[in-house]
Amino acid sequence: MLRKLITILITAGLCLTVLVTSGCETDAQNTALIGTAAGAGIGQLAGRSTEATLIGAAVGGGVGYILGNESDKAKTANEMATLRNEMNTTTVHVTNSNGSIIAVRLQKSGPGYIGPRGEYYPTLPTQEQLRPVYGF
Repeated sequence: MLRKLITILITAGLCLTVLVTSGCETDAQNTALIGTAAGAGIGQLAGRSTEATLIGAAVGGGVGYILGNESDKAKTANEMATLRNEMNTTTVHVTNSNGSIIAVRLQKSGPGYIGPRGEYYPTLPTQEQLRPVYGF
């Protein structure tokens, strides 16, 4: 009995290792694979039949897919927010009197721009407009 349990655990561990290291494109796919393997193992241990193993695999795969899909949605939302932020950011390089250059990042806000210190410009400011605030 103990020998059979050890064999099952080793086999499940090896399968899980292969699944995790093989890598899929999305979290949904990865967690579905892991859930399927874990569910199959739990089903076999609980029911000791092929039917129990298959039910466990189906339930584990389904739950894994749902969890991974939610993770994928969150990542996509974060990536879209970052992309929108980058698209609404403009950098103006201000050349100082000594030749050094300062990069001033401006955030697009409606028709105007907001500077790093919260100041508002109705249009994209020029170097000359930014130099008194950020340059020397």
